[in-house]
Formats: sequence, C-alpha cells, structure tokens
Amino acid sequence: MCSSFYRRLLLKFWRVQRGICQPLDGFVNMAQKLVIIDTDCGIDDALAIIVDLAAPNVKILGITCCFGNADVDNVCQNVMRVLSVCGQTQIPVFKGSAGPLVKAVRSLKDHFGTDGLGDVLENRDSEIWKNRIQKDQAVHAMIRLINENQGEVSLIALGPLTNLALAVKLDPTLPQKLKDLYIMGGNMEGMGNVTPCAEFNFGMDAESSYIVLEEYTCTTHIATWEFTCRSKLPWEFFDELVNQDTSAARFMKKITSKCWAFSRDFGINKKDFLFGQGFVPYDAYAVAACVDSSVITESVECAVRVEMQGELGRGMMVLDPSNTLNKGHRVFVMRKCDDLKFSAMLKTSLQIA
Repeated sequence: MCSSFYRRLLLKFWRVQRGICQPLDGFVNMAQKLVIIDTDCGIDDALAIIVDLAAPNVKILGITCCFGNADVDNVCQNVMRVLSVCGQTQIPVFKGSAGPLVKAVRSLKDHFGTDGLGDVLENRDSEIWKNRIQKDQAVHAMIRLINENQGEVSLIALGPLTNLALAVKLDPTLPQKLKDLYIMGGNMEGMGNVTPCAEFNFGMDAESSYIVLEEYTCTTHIATWEFTCRSKLPWEFFDELVNQDTSAARFMKKITSKCWAFSRDFGINKKDFLFGQGFVPYDAYAVAACVDSSVITESVECAVRVEMQGELGRGMMVLDPSNTLNKGHRVFVMRKCDDLKFSAMLKTSLQIA
C-alpha cells in the first residue's frame, strides 16, 4: 500500500510540475530543491539522473562530467543521451576532469562497458554532443552556479571527486555556500570493489576523496558501496522496472541487456560473494536520499577520513565514531533504507518519458 501510494503521489507531482493537472492540497508551496549533479555517467548514473529528472520538487541547475566509468568524452555523450531520452535537453552539461588530481589515469574498468552504457548504443562517434556541451569548464560552472544560489544548492557526487576537489581549491569558501552534499562512494566496513579495501569512486582519485571529506564541511550524506549492496533489490523487481512501456524504461533495458555487471550468474560480480545476489542501482541511493530524506531510515553520524597510504588500504574511507581523529566535522553515513519507498521511486521515475 505504501509503495502504491508513493508511486501515485510522485506521478501527481510530476503532472503538476508540467501543468497537466492542479496541485495537490498542501503541496502548492512545496519548496523546490536546486541540484547540481557531478557524474561519471555509467549505467547506474543514468538511472540516478532519471530519478532526479523525474522528481517534481527538484530543479537541476547543471550536470558536470568527469572521468570514471568511461573517459570524460563518453561521459558527456552519455549524459546527453539520458537527457534526450527524457526530453530534458535544456539542462546545461559541462565537461570536467579527464583524470585524477595527482596520479596518472588508471585503466578504466569496463564494469558498464567501454563506453559506460553497455556498448549497445548507435552513433557513439557522433559530433553532435560537442555542439551541445557548454563552453564553461565543469569546475568553473560548479563554482558559479553555487555562488549564484548560495545556501540553496544540493550537490550530488556520483563519480570520482576530482571536480569537487578542484572547485574547493579554487574557491575555499565554496562548501559553506552549499545547502548540502550527497556522495555515492567510499566504504564503511573496509570492503572494496577495485582493491580489497577501496571502492571505485574513491579509489580512482584518493587525493580528491581525501580533500573533499576534509574540506567540505557542509552537511554531508554518504551512500557507501557496502550500504548500496546490502540494500539490493530483487532481480524480479528489476525485470518489472525495465519492462514498463515507456521510453526511459526501454532505454534502461537496452543499456543493461549485454552488460556483464547485470549478469545473474553467481560469482560474476564480487558483491555476490559478499552480499548475495540482487539488483544494485548504486548511484540512485544518493539521489533518492536527496530527493526524499525519508527514503533513508538509519544513518550513523561520525568523523571519516580517506586513507592515502599503503598498497591495500589506499582510497579506503575509515569511519571514526569515537572521533579519535578529533575532527570538527562529521558526516552522515547511510545504514538502512526504506526498500518499498525506494523501489516505488525508481519505478515511477521511469515513467517520465
């Protein structure tokens, strides 16, 4: 019943926003969230972006791109493709960091295909996206948009944190001008997916991850790798999700169709051994938490730090609940979510187009 009600409520909001019907009583003056998404757009980012696009109480000011699931040019194309599918091409897209802050670019994992979207889309070498990309560099755009909307912007980081680290170095006052920060990345139990102890986003640029968690002193919420894996959804739900008769659902079905990360054979994914099998829409958890805080039912507030040294520990996020590090800033690390509410949000989001 909760799932059905929530789905109807979101769909009503979506129709109100687009002028299809009148607002619900009590929601006429619902505050609009201003959002910037920083992404390395792979398949999970694509779904997460669609969730944000479909949210009736969210206005996306811009999408900044960085390397990660694919090279930054492919990432820009992927974002453009998602916006096109959803009929939201008016949202500005900015090209950002092509590699980590300090070290050389590591070989990009093809977790979601070499292009980040499953290697199934046509016209991958099209020059069209280059004409649509904004002239501003992503870091400069991020600083500008936050300064123009001080205290109002929620920044959602879905990839390596290079753009964010560069932004705070150019404008050290930037974090205090943010409303809040949502990150998908890091870990809370010392389990990793690219090394024994490091999660992909943090491991790809450990220096930037360290800088962001030390210098962004705004309210910060983190969806770690272990949290997202423990919050997995049944594959039966995934089938129901992508088999909806909408353009967005068909798009998600296509880009996941040949991707080994969506294989249901046990052992293909490391997470199967650690957490069991299931559908894990990693980045969507961070976006959902921003859209509706009630999706997250339990968090731990504590100091954190990213380990910079060591062959095995580099890039690992360490939780310090007793604050032995004597840090003045604590973050909220997500522990549990409302599966029914979250799955209803995903399903409704793919009805955007």
